[in-house]
Amino acid sequence: MSRHSAEHGHTPHSHGKRRHVWPWIVLVVLVAVAAVGAVSALTLYRQAMEVKAHEERAISLMSGLKELSGSSASGVGKDTVDSINTVLPQLQAETAAAQHITEGTLWSVASHMPVYGKDIATVRGMTRIVHQLTTKPLPQLADTLSTLANASLTTDDGSLNLEPITQAAASMKAANQPLQQLVQQYDALPRPNIGKIATAYDAGRKQLTTAGTTIDDLSNALDIIPGFLGSGGAKTYAVMAMTTSEARSSGGLIGSVGVMATNNGKISVGDFHSNKEYLPYGEGNPTTDEQRIFKDWGPLQMAIDLRDLAVYPDTQRIAEDMRTIWQRAPWGANQQLDGIITVDPVFLQKMVAINGQVTLSDGRVLTGDNTAEFLLNTVYKEYPESMQDQYFTEVATQSISAMFSNINLTKLTQVGQAMSSLAQGRHFSMYSFDEATENSLKSAGFTASTPDDEANPKIGVYIDEQNPSKMGWYVHRTSKLTRTSCNDNGSQTYHVEYTLTNTLTSAEAVTLPEYINGGAYALQRLQEKLATNTLIDGNAGSSKVPSLKLGTAAEKMLIYPPAGGTISHVSSRGSGTVYVNPRSTMLNGKAVTTSLVLLTPGQSVTYSFDVTTSPKATADLGVDQTPMGWEDSGVSVDTSACAIGAK
Repeated sequence: MSRHSAEHGHTPHSHGKRRHVWPWIVLVVLVAVAAVGAVSALTLYRQAMEVKAHEERAISLMSGLKELSGSSASGVGKDTVDSINTVLPQLQAETAAAQHITEGTLWSVASHMPVYGKDIATVRGMTRIVHQLTTKPLPQLADTLSTLANASLTTDDGSLNLEPITQAAASMKAANQPLQQLVQQYDALPRPNIGKIATAYDAGRKQLTTAGTTIDDLSNALDIIPGFLGSGGAKTYAVMAMTTSEARSSGGLIGSVGVMATNNGKISVGDFHSNKEYLPYGEGNPTTDEQRIFKDWGPLQMAIDLRDLAVYPDTQRIAEDMRTIWQRAPWGANQQLDGIITVDPVFLQKMVAINGQVTLSDGRVLTGDNTAEFLLNTVYKEYPESMQDQYFTEVATQSISAMFSNINLTKLTQVGQAMSSLAQGRHFSMYSFDEATENSLKSAGFTASTPDDEANPKIGVYIDEQNPSKMGWYVHRTSKLTRTSCNDNGSQTYHVEYTLTNTLTSAEAVTLPEYINGGAYALQRLQEKLATNTLIDGNAGSSKVPSLKLGTAAEKMLIYPPAGGTISHVSSRGSGTVYVNPRSTMLNGKAVTTSLVLLTPGQSVTYSFDVTTSPKATADLGVDQTPMGWEDSGVSVDTSACAIGAK
């Protein structure tokens, strides 16, 4: 992708076998024997063994449904649908028997005992939730998938038949809603104190959450696919190709923009124009806050032309400024732009994995394993700048064009789940200028934005590279979220540690092309900008410019609290230099903490802070962040301190 300038207006440039552990396989009641009478204890023991037997048989019946439990990436096929329909009656009988036992008077009394009563109550809740899952959402889900499996999803010309998709979307949503409610009810159960019970509870929670996420992803995708593919008429989208190797808040530097036309289920991808071709048509229209933070403050004073539009952390702002520039270009002046799609190499790699390998014009073969690394790192090492955008275009054109061609249920579910999950990770985002369509996209999670949902709290952490380079491939980020309390007003408090590490070594850095490591000139310009001491409201956090090296990553940080929540006690530590200390400002009406960190090869910095969610929060805290060059977000969450809703 075309090299960004350092100045405004300047353009040089094996898994082991999974062991299924379900929460209802517990002998938790055995520890309560000493607390009840001998006869009752014996009855409780016998009933616990019966519950165990029923639920073990239920596990055996469900063990083949890997696609619905998230343990398979192969999509949901007709075999899975047939399996559900075959095992469902017996599965319902087993879970019903287990629930009937735990609803008995003895279990009710035992659940109110001191010390162990809470654990017994949790087991009762788990058997109830699992039985409800098998009697309500699962049968409706099976019916929906059966309809899709038996429908003709491909038209004579190879495009997607939208009619059965539209019908399935409504029934899938109806099945998904109670499923998500059951997941939330499970999350709300008090976490057991006894170790074996807690282990079983945690394993069941993980599997139920994963299955819920899988179905939610598919439901969201089915909901937006018809409109996206032109069920209401032809649509034109700008496909904006981002390289996360040069980080921008929403992804990365935009190297080129293609045109995608959709009409009644058919996709065609037209010419891509490089960012250099767009430069004559000027900048977007940054707000006063955007101008101040991304341009005036520096050290990289961004032009906010096409290359830098992804500096906005909200996809809506990218779309608005893209349309402004699009209308000035000769190829866009007479063509209405209905929306935008942002994609990065991780999204393209997933499409290659689904559609099949891509052969480039020079014969190189890209697969579902090596596409992202090739486009984010290898291409800059092995090919001249003139060829880099061409290869991105070749991959994007082939993989996006094939997304919905010659499709069946398996491929449809693969594509749908991938679109939704990758949208959650900001590897893919959409915005439509049609209000109704955009409402659907936003509701389904396909339009990225800074934190704005109080019920589903997330912190936002967005990165903008200040040293013109392709160092993003080497900067790895991890975050650890630890819940510390569930508060009386319904809010939750977490301690967060967010770590950035420059994984490049000094020896490796000097061997890389300057297109990757930034080069001596860019490094000199960065040092000069730092030396002016005018960063962020005219005040840098350090009075002395550190000694920088080739391969230095300079990251401008934007850290947002969850909607309706707060961030406090922000501090930092590590071998890198936090050159501008964390400080608060406003960006388009939202409070944000800004900072600048410098990481020479091998250095790391950890930002630590406390987060309190809105009292309206009904889910665990998550992280919305600038994507990296792989799917793993590096986020870990520890919620063991308390359950949501607990005081």
